[in-house]
Amino acid sequence: MGKAKKRSLHLGIHDRFSKLSRSEAVELVVDALKKGANEDIYALVTLFGITAEELLEAGASYEAVKGLGGLLG
Repeated sequence: MGKAKKRSLHLGIHDRFSKLSRSEAVELVVDALKKGANEDIYALVTLFGITAEELLEAGASYEAVKGLGGLLG
């Protein structure tokens, strides 16, 4: 994890996570998409630069990923 991500997590932007790997972030986003919760999706996707392909490979539905629209590059 890079310095900026560690600093962001340390500053409390994501109080629930002390250390978070990219693969854990992808899993959290997929779980949130399946539940329909949007509270952490945008923050995690932008913080880690998660792509649509990663989400689809992790088990997210095509419709849920497509619904994120322009957020995914």
